[in-house]
Amino acid sequence: MSFPLDLSSLGSAFLFGTTLFGAFLVALWVSLVFWAFRDSRARTQDRLLRVLAALLALVLGPLGVLVYLVLRPARTLDEVYQAALEEEALLSEIEARTACPGCGNRTSTDWQLCPTCHTRLRRPCSRCGKLMELPWKICPHCATPAPGTRLESVPAENGKPVD
Repeated sequence: MSFPLDLSSLGSAFLFGTTLFGAFLVALWVSLVFWAFRDSRARTQDRLLRVLAALLALVLGPLGVLVYLVLRPARTLDEVYQAALEEEALLSEIEARTACPGCGNRTSTDWQLCPTCHTRLRRPCSRCGKLMELPWKICPHCATPAPGTRLESVPAENGKPVD
């Protein structure tokens, strides 16, 4: 069995194939423009840069997308926000930790002495027994002056010194 080669049917099949391929390329081109716009929207808040990214993909096609991939910001806005949150959480955690002035080891806020070097960290109030920082002149819990503090330097409730 032999198939007769008809040049008109072969030409119409070639025309159909090239039309289909051309439609695919146009759809690819348009999708690259939309992708560049959406990706730039996720990476910057500047509207001009978003439009320029889409125009770059529209004018230069796949080559424009490659140029955009080289020039675009490395991280999305969400990634930048998450990194800022992580950094803020780490900084607040570091600030919340207390360190021994003697050896630098971590201490807890309810310790009187450093367990490593035995440096005095806090002292108990003589009246209520709650812990006070060493430089404090008065207990913030019961308003009792620290031992050795002059009474006239401690303000009373009405703003006048205690006699």
